[in-house]
Amino acid sequence: MLRKICILLFNFSIFFACILRAQSLPVGSAVLEDYYRRRQLLGELNPEVSFSVRPLFPITSFKVDNVFDPDGTSDANSHFRNSSKLLFAKGTGEIQILPLSWQQQFNSHHPYGWNDGAMIPARGYQTMGSGGVFVKFGLLSIQLRPEFVYAQNKRFEGFGLGKNDEEISKYYEFQSKIDAPEQFGSGAYNKFNWGQSSVRLTIGMASFGLSNENIWWGPGKRNSIIMSNNAAGFKHLTLNTVRPVKTIIGSFEGQIIAGKLENSGIDPLLTNEGFFDRATYGQQNSDWRYLTGFNINYQPKWVPGLFLGFTRDFMSYHKDMNSWGDYFPFFTPVQKAKSGIEGDPFVRDQRIALYGRWIFQKAHAEIYFEYGLNDNSYNFRDFAGSPDHARAYIVGFSKLVPLSGRKGEFIQVNAEITQMSQTVDRLVRGAGGFYQHGEVKQGYTNLGEVLGAGIGSGGNLQSIEMSWVKGLKKIGLGFERYEHNADFYDSFIGELNKNNRRWVDFALAAQGEWKYKNLLFNMKLQGIKSLNYQWRMKNYTTDKYYVPHNDVFNFHAELGTVFVF
Repeated sequence: MLRKICILLFNFSIFFACILRAQSLPVGSAVLEDYYRRRQLLGELNPEVSFSVRPLFPITSFKVDNVFDPDGTSDANSHFRNSSKLLFAKGTGEIQILPLSWQQQFNSHHPYGWNDGAMIPARGYQTMGSGGVFVKFGLLSIQLRPEFVYAQNKRFEGFGLGKNDEEISKYYEFQSKIDAPEQFGSGAYNKFNWGQSSVRLTIGMASFGLSNENIWWGPGKRNSIIMSNNAAGFKHLTLNTVRPVKTIIGSFEGQIIAGKLENSGIDPLLTNEGFFDRATYGQQNSDWRYLTGFNINYQPKWVPGLFLGFTRDFMSYHKDMNSWGDYFPFFTPVQKAKSGIEGDPFVRDQRIALYGRWIFQKAHAEIYFEYGLNDNSYNFRDFAGSPDHARAYIVGFSKLVPLSGRKGEFIQVNAEITQMSQTVDRLVRGAGGFYQHGEVKQGYTNLGEVLGAGIGSGGNLQSIEMSWVKGLKKIGLGFERYEHNADFYDSFIGELNKNNRRWVDFALAAQGEWKYKNLLFNMKLQGIKSLNYQWRMKNYTTDKYYVPHNDVFNFHAELGTVFVF
């Protein structure tokens, strides 16, 4: 009997080996990720994929033969086409060489940029390289794709320069609720990590495994409230769909994770800035944090192209975990009055978000939103009276306009607004920074960077991009307005100085993506004018608003190359 069961399981695994591929497209993959999304808007790919549960699994969800060569031109031109993929066990097993990726960036004056994974906020030159192999046999797949990061990490003019003790004390008070250092040490930075690696068992539409991959939840392009690739990937267990699950009422996608968040171990400001008050900063708990959460979305059968989703996450110190309910608190009521946490000494932080995306393939367009809360209402009356308390939101759209007489060429327009700062409701009841927490002192971070929107707690961004696109090629311009940490300004800087001196960046970028044979290129050249940099007050008087001495210029550049075998 046992022998028959073993034979049955073996045949079952061989059957699925022929049709399943758990190979993922890493979140933030240069050129490719945006290309897949464009093709969906053009009606060339499965319209039931939401692009709100990433990483994607294009082989199963889009039926492409090669994740990294969706148009087939790399295979046609490759000298490695016979050696990049090796079959074994009579064709039921596979070994594939993953692309070699080399991403570089540069900041001339101070750190700028986000959604760059294991890279850090730094001045000067920075580079990240990755590569690896993908192995599949039966239900099992192993994706080994480590990353190495090097950054010059040059000193720059930080917050502490020219500030008095009271201002710096306020800075430490605010930063005592989040692990977000201004600079990652005082010298060159080197780090090797597991990168976009995973071990999975995949059956049908579901995949379970251990992963270190970056995750993106929600439909946003520039930012995501709950989960993005702004920080380095973290070790986590995952149960997720690899393609939409069709039912009689529509299709579903989802993911459940349980993982480990690590601390940076770096102080908010370098200790040699001339001031450091441990009592003000507070004692950080050095224990690692347990994070669990879920993301589920629904595509109604009766409204093609519409996706509605819900995400929720919970975070606490590992030492506080005692019961099964602590590890998987998914059914904890949203309203505090019904959650049973009143008077509970268990320290936990949580966030929720609702999102939607609607694609119109005939119009080659999409609209989307995400609305999140970091402090749940006490009851429905509390929510009705103050629905914007502790809220953040993202809204955006994309449109592809065909060029007359030019087959396959389009003008692409993207626009997105992200609002992370508190509303005027803070005057009645403050909610703190969206990713901060008074008891889980590191806040919603991993290795010193926010897991959600890269603009951080209190940040606000408005961006627009216009580009010419054709296949895997794109050339265009982008403009963005970025307001730094309005919550910190409203709570401390404005209060201390009784003035309107917000730190706002205006950035103009020329950017492009290109494919040549087996090579994918991405580039961005960006000039940033920072008004009132670090909320400085140099030569400021109450009768002046614009003071040139408080502004700086920063040059930001990105250059990436990916070689597809």
